[in-house]
Amino acid sequence: MKKLYFLIFGLFQILSYSQTQDLTTLAAGDHVGMNALFDDKDNLYGYVSLYSYGKTGDKTKKFEYVILDKNLNPVANKEFEGDITAASYLGYVDFKGQIILKPSMMDYSLVKSREIFTPVSMVIDPKTNTIKRKVYYDYLEDGTFKEINEPKNWKAQRKENRDEKKEKGYNYVSAVGEVKEGGYFAIEYKDYGKYINSNSIIKFDDNKKELWRYKYNTDGNKKVFTTLSILERDENYMYCIMKKVNDGQNAFSLLVIDMKTGKEASNKPIEGTLTDNTLDNIDSYGRLDNDKTFDDKVVLLGRNLDKFETIGYARMMVNKADFTVDTRWINFVPDLKTFLPKINTSGIVENGYMLQTKDMYFMNDGSVGILTEKYKPEGQYSAPKTTDLVYIYTDKDFKIKNVQVFEKEKTKWVNSDYLFSQYLNGGKDVVFFYRDYQKDEVTRQKKWNLFINTVIDGKFKQEIIPISEKDNYAVIPYVGKEGYILLREYNEKEKFNKIRLEKLNY
Repeated sequence: MKKLYFLIFGLFQILSYSQTQDLTTLAAGDHVGMNALFDDKDNLYGYVSLYSYGKTGDKTKKFEYVILDKNLNPVANKEFEGDITAASYLGYVDFKGQIILKPSMMDYSLVKSREIFTPVSMVIDPKTNTIKRKVYYDYLEDGTFKEINEPKNWKAQRKENRDEKKEKGYNYVSAVGEVKEGGYFAIEYKDYGKYINSNSIIKFDDNKKELWRYKYNTDGNKKVFTTLSILERDENYMYCIMKKVNDGQNAFSLLVIDMKTGKEASNKPIEGTLTDNTLDNIDSYGRLDNDKTFDDKVVLLGRNLDKFETIGYARMMVNKADFTVDTRWINFVPDLKTFLPKINTSGIVENGYMLQTKDMYFMNDGSVGILTEKYKPEGQYSAPKTTDLVYIYTDKDFKIKNVQVFEKEKTKWVNSDYLFSQYLNGGKDVVFFYRDYQKDEVTRQKKWNLFINTVIDGKFKQEIIPISEKDNYAVIPYVGKEGYILLREYNEKEKFNKIRLEKLNY
């Protein structure tokens, strides 16, 4: 796939200068990555920049991180030993306020194939500027915890699973996670290959003492079984979708578990007209974050499915006060037909182009914004292509309020011209960014333009910034603090690698 980078041209005439930072002066190692950090409420925390110093041992490699605040001021840095199979790390902020460096790219060039292993995440404590390897735990079938210091070789893990299956007839599967309010959670089940059973959700205190256990699917088999999908949890309740299957017949309910006791606070059937497949997949939308939690509700957006075909969008809203569920849907036909006359029941808009969802935005009143892009997949003799962006905006009852089409030239060999977005004005409004390769009306030459699109009080406004490749310098836009965009300009050969914040005019 071709990767297209671009350089800002004439930028200062449209954006006002804010602040710059030279990434090459922040550390002596080779720059291997940078990304924005967000807190657990999706607010911009700052940025992390990663540097590599190369191999230091048979299983280790030296790195350095530099933390920048949202104004690009460096606030912390430290060298650390990472796993040799890590090429770089992607940072994020966990619910404790720690910065987790998760391996984002693998590097197997320095190890033999039989020695390949998955690198471990690192944990930064911003208060003390200390870093350590993330501690993982296995929860064992005998009810004890085992600390994992070294990741298992995948071949050894496969052999261990085969041996256990041969001995017991099943594989015991578990996973452990921490709880924001303190303590741990574990899930467990027995995997027989064609079915699973003996499922439990278990809560422990800080000392790993069991506090409660919620059991389900105790005697599950191929025809009769129960599944549980955790939608959200807070300090009071865990909200789940429970599905009971009996010889092909499905029954869905919203199960609410009391976080203090592990008992059912509520278990009500989910009523409405959503199909079984829609409810089965409402909690996932590929790699997109398809839900948002508010003080009074949880809102999810999924695909509306007819059997296995996507025919539109479905919204589920869970009321935290009374544990009721509101389900709504809109379909490509007839709901979008008024705005996109050529669309068919499968979401094909014209000439084989489909609406590919790129992002979604949740407002406090339950209304939803859905940003899509017209996309045509790669064919046997043709490249993948993208054209217009389409913004679908619903009201609080999940009825279409407006559809805005952003016309764009055809782009080949890329899956998207959409870049990123962010909330504005405390989450009430939205700004999103995309690019387009357009012909200049004066010079008649094609150049890249950057499009800045705001949706404020349901009204659309757009600004266009001319951009193009120039002088072997590349610029990559990143999300900035509210009302700003961050631009990274670099030339690897000249060791030029600078970032700057520019204020948006909206």
